[in-house]
Amino acid sequence: MSVKAKYQAVLDLGQELNIQNGNVEEVDGILKVSGTAGTQHEKNLIWNKIKEAGGELPQDIEADIKVADESVYHRHTVASGDTLGKIAKQYYGKAGEYHAIFKANNDILDNPDVIHPGQELVIPHLS
Repeated sequence: MSVKAKYQAVLDLGQELNIQNGNVEEVDGILKVSGTAGTQHEKNLIWNKIKEAGGELPQDIEADIKVADESVYHRHTVASGDTLGKIAKQYYGKAGEYHAIFKANNDILDNPDVIHPGQELVIPHLS
């Protein structure tokens, strides 16, 4: 199996996330990938996918992933059925972190229990 084939899921995810300025080349058995993710969350998704395929410290891939918008962790468009707790669990692993999302969006949210499909919420970096 070629190194590129081993990491095909990473390349597919990069395409799905619309990674900008992407470049992929295989040199002497090492896959070199670079590009710019929209947010830190997207960069983390890429790294998690790399570790899925190659383990915690893969030796056959070099990735240089930059982040276009470092001011936020991510931007989330509210879908039907979403709650701030559910969104916090998705991005932080803990529903109780919903307060950080509410605070970061107090310009558009009056009540943490009321969000609407289509709203774009800032998902802040946790300190």
